[in-house]
Amino acid sequence: MAFTKKGAKWILWIGTLSSLILFLVLTVDTHRQVKVLTHAENLSEQVVQGKRVWQKYNCNDCHTILGFGGYYAPDMTKVYKRIGKEGIRKTVKNPQLVFADSWRKMPQQNLKDEEVEDLVAFFKWVSEINTNDWPPQDSDKLPPSSIRRMVAGVGVSPGGALFKEKGCFACHKISGTGGVAGPAMEGVGRKYDAAKLAQYIRDPASVDTKSKMAKQDLTPDQAQQIAQFLMGLK
Repeated sequence: MAFTKKGAKWILWIGTLSSLILFLVLTVDTHRQVKVLTHAENLSEQVVQGKRVWQKYNCNDCHTILGFGGYYAPDMTKVYKRIGKEGIRKTVKNPQLVFADSWRKMPQQNLKDEEVEDLVAFFKWVSEINTNDWPPQDSDKLPPSSIRRMVAGVGVSPGGALFKEKGCFACHKISGTGGVAGPAMEGVGRKYDAAKLAQYIRDPASVDTKSKMAKQDLTPDQAQQIAQFLMGLK
């Protein structure tokens, strides 16, 4: 049965109208999902200022964030989960120390303290966006390990959580993750007992006069918790 000219027009109009309605519905749903997935209610003025700091210093030239940017330096989408706010502060303020022994050198940008705090707020907000488990290297679905659980912030000892929270990853590696300014932490328990290690963590020069590590703003209890965690590393 052949289509009439009138029938063809009806099919064209119905198809066009249906496609337009579907497009509008999907557009509205996408906008609704974006607000939910990005936690738009947490998009504070400080977060916005942090994004401006990111742009001001052209961080995208070397770093990728939310799928956009360069691949010379680490992806920053989940950096807040990886090294915490103290790790970010140390890295941004003293890149020449954190990357002293790395072939990749981050330039000293001399950010103001306020700019650093804005950048931390921005990274925290980005880390909480539901990116459908991207990037893969920071995925919580990868085979579990002590370091991955620590970075994710779940199922770890208080000392492990403090190690991340206080920014120790900025200078030290565990299981291949972290900075290179200081030694890797595996086996440190064979060099010091728990009490001496806790003392070293708080005031390195009091244990080793040649140490280049600065004093850490930790309570004795916090230092002891980190020491106990490090004593258990193989």
